[in-house]
Amino acid sequence: MHDDRSIVEDRLRRVLTERVRPAVYGATEPLTLGRWEAPGEPVPVAEGLAAEYGPAAVGDRWGPAWGTTWFRVTGRVPAAWAGRTVEAVLDLGFDRQLPGFQCEGLVYRADGEAVKALNPHNAWVRVGAPVEGGEEVEWYVEAASNPILVGQSPTREGDRLTASDEPLYRLTRMELAVFEPEVWELVQDLEVVGSLMTQLSTGDARRFELLRAVERCLDALDLADVPGSAGRARGALAGVLAAPANASAHRVSAVGHAHIDSAWLWPLRETVRKVARTSSNVVHLMDDHPEFVFAMSQAQQLAWIKEHRPEVFARVKEKVASGQFVPVGGMWVESDTNMVGGEAMARQFLYGKKFFLDEFGIETKEVWLPDSFGYTAAMPQLVKLSGSDWFLTQKISWSRTNKFPHHTFWWEGIDGTRVFTHFPPIDTYNSDLGGAELAHAARNYQEKGRGTRSLAPFGWGDGGGGPTREMLARARRLGDLEGSPRVTIERPSAFFAAARAEYPDAPVWAGELYLELHRGTYTSQAKTKQGNRHSESLLREAELWAATAASTVPGFRYPYEELERVWKTVLLHQFHDILPGSSIAWVHREARETYARVRAELTELVSAAQAALAGPGEEPVVFNAAPHARRGVPAGGAALAPPPASAPVTAAERDGGGYVLTNGLLRVEVDERGLVVSAYDLTAGREAIAPGLAGNLLQIHPDFPNMWDAWDVDHFYRHNVTDLVDVDELDLTESTDERAVVTVARSFGDAGSTVRQRLALRAGAKVLDIDTEVDWRETEKFLKAAFPLDVKADRSASETQFGHVYRATHTNTSWEAAKFEICAHRWVQVEEPGWGAAVVNDSTYGHDVTRDVRADGGQTTTVRLSLLRAPRYPDPETDHGHHRLRYALAPGATVADAVREGHRINLPERTVTGGRAVEPLVSVAGDQVIVEAVKLAEDRGGDIVVRLYESGGGRATTTLTASVPVAEVVETDLLERPLADAPKRAFSPEGALELTLRPFQILTLRLTPRG
Repeated sequence: MHDDRSIVEDRLRRVLTERVRPAVYGATEPLTLGRWEAPGEPVPVAEGLAAEYGPAAVGDRWGPAWGTTWFRVTGRVPAAWAGRTVEAVLDLGFDRQLPGFQCEGLVYRADGEAVKALNPHNAWVRVGAPVEGGEEVEWYVEAASNPILVGQSPTREGDRLTASDEPLYRLTRMELAVFEPEVWELVQDLEVVGSLMTQLSTGDARRFELLRAVERCLDALDLADVPGSAGRARGALAGVLAAPANASAHRVSAVGHAHIDSAWLWPLRETVRKVARTSSNVVHLMDDHPEFVFAMSQAQQLAWIKEHRPEVFARVKEKVASGQFVPVGGMWVESDTNMVGGEAMARQFLYGKKFFLDEFGIETKEVWLPDSFGYTAAMPQLVKLSGSDWFLTQKISWSRTNKFPHHTFWWEGIDGTRVFTHFPPIDTYNSDLGGAELAHAARNYQEKGRGTRSLAPFGWGDGGGGPTREMLARARRLGDLEGSPRVTIERPSAFFAAARAEYPDAPVWAGELYLELHRGTYTSQAKTKQGNRHSESLLREAELWAATAASTVPGFRYPYEELERVWKTVLLHQFHDILPGSSIAWVHREARETYARVRAELTELVSAAQAALAGPGEEPVVFNAAPHARRGVPAGGAALAPPPASAPVTAAERDGGGYVLTNGLLRVEVDERGLVVSAYDLTAGREAIAPGLAGNLLQIHPDFPNMWDAWDVDHFYRHNVTDLVDVDELDLTESTDERAVVTVARSFGDAGSTVRQRLALRAGAKVLDIDTEVDWRETEKFLKAAFPLDVKADRSASETQFGHVYRATHTNTSWEAAKFEICAHRWVQVEEPGWGAAVVNDSTYGHDVTRDVRADGGQTTTVRLSLLRAPRYPDPETDHGHHRLRYALAPGATVADAVREGHRINLPERTVTGGRAVEPLVSVAGDQVIVEAVKLAEDRGGDIVVRLYESGGGRATTTLTASVPVAEVVETDLLERPLADAPKRAFSPEGALELTLRPFQILTLRLTPRG
């Protein structure tokens, strides 16, 4: 037989495009339009409905960037259409290729009730099925003219302050139309059969069965009367659509979903509207499709609906109760997990799961993070401690170097906790359930022979409207169809239970899930990252001092409401396109303003609590919020001004230029270029800086990645480097017994960038502090600070949440080579047996660590901090302006030293006037166990919640003491609920509690004060 596949396939494409799809709507009747431009920001619905509307017509241009246009749509169903199905087709000027990235609309009735959204693949509103004829229709459309910003080109449209006021869209279609159900069903039949057919091998007889069925269908179709012949044409496909799937066919659990970035190429206020639109669509679809199940993560987004669109939220609650609308994820937002601090990660679960419990009575069991840019190795323990059982991600499919070896596996964290994890082989979280994607899922699935099933999230995301009736039609046809995976729409919990039951001995992946892409997100938008770090530190202080004051100072009120509100604000800004720096200029401008407000409010809370604790008086009282004692001030307590260190700091001019600073612990040499050429550990007799090299060397690289500007740093940036060694100023600007400071100023770049650094050595400190102020005017450049260390280290230790991770400094394999840019929190430490060094910071996350063998046979291990970038998309002025970045070199530092110094630089002492010292509310013996948080319980009952963790990676025993009598102590989960399998604990009569922690264990204790 001749091979005529291409002829039939081309015929199918043309007939579908030019005849069948257009025939879904028959007779039409134009609607009457009015319009009103909302001034400035979006207005309440009542205001939009009551506005004075002017005339409008199809073909009109509308919508400047970020504007809102209200359309009034009225008409009458022709009497001749009685008994037919009628819909309104309301096309605002959509591009069907860009759902979620353009204009959107939400349809209201005249009484203000939301009906459903308008999106590129969902531009219809049902009038009746059937209609009686003569019905009057009246709707109002709140249309958002969001600019299209997906072109990867620099644009000023990403902020309403700089965007154009030219109209972006043109009304395309506004009419009533007769909906032809049989034609619509024919479209679904042909799309399913056609897309399945092209995915099958030419050696598979099933492909040709489908081909001939398509040919018979097209022969039966009268192109001059598609509605009249659609039933006959469908009959030609009935046989092939009824053939059951093979017994070994892959099983796909399809879960309705609409991944919506809480901010990205739109501001937060637009996400509020996106989630309302999508949720309106979803509950509307559920009314007609009881089999439809939709999963929505991010408690913040549901909280927005509750606050801004309570009538939509009421409908959501109805569908949650019926089991169709399924909250998942258990986190406040789908946060970044690389840079979020440990306690903030705990609060993501606390506030996320608490919202789902309070609003819906649901204990979410899935941790749902499809789109974050890599996943911390601390996550499995946090998942378990949150009361969750499973983890889902998708983003690892974006890795560019190595293909991840599993789709279903046990993920093991740094403490040994394992969580059952799935990585959908469909390689998208916005599936349309088309033949190509399902075939890819079946082919790509790497557990064949052991597992049989995978999960597929389906629906248009980011404001694209979510799942559509067409996707549900595909799922129905693909439930049991030869040649296709079996598709079942079901809840994520059903998938995870079945997958775990069939594959309990799935392979284990230990350590972080490192995304081999988007490494630039550790550095982009430095002020956003700094705002996050500083807010986390201030929240620790505010809770610690407020809990201490509320527990020990009569009448002091713990600020429950204020702290919860601020926490939720900080958690929102940890979303995976805000904290990583990959959103438009508007988002980061607002983030900077928000962090300034957070800082002011938290500073007031800290000051109020410290004033209450210090009491009346004029003595200087020094508060230490760090988890380690320092200068005689206890951890978590305060002391009257401590005495100065015994050994003073001295400063002298250096031969050849520069200065030498010493304090009995370190001798630091700063040469005539302002570079650190020696950092000598006097106690160990060991030089930190590699021979012939210099530390605190600022380096500039070109930075123009292949695709995602704000997201990516590509390895080839290292091919070119400029060392900043020219000096504008070099002075000894301070020299006292307590501190010596060398100030270095430089200028660089064609745009006139400048940097001023203060290198300080303090009495009693074995670190060199570096305070760097940069006026950054560069474009597409990358600024690094290098410390070449005389250390033979095959691995580096980087702080992560509740512990640290080790990464190789060599590149033996492609997996190691791909980690050329890494994330660390407060410190990176490298060592050889007997001696090491650390670099600590107060707001930097991106680092790289490399090794080289010198001519003398020694090894240089270079630690570099990634200080600033200057990508142009999506914010063309990323990081331009003034920055202050603080970091320090700690020669001789062990991991324990790095932990201590990392807390020191992030939690500086505060001095207030008062009359008394403050005993720590709780304290632990030794430095290995860290007190991460001290707060009062969320239930407002007055219990003290203490979160601890083992920081060194080894087993630890410690003693916990409290400054208030404790009646009861209970070990809890992250939601402060008792753990059923926890050992019984009690304080001794002397007020001590003995504790043993395994490596990197997180332990949350709830203390009930006596009386």
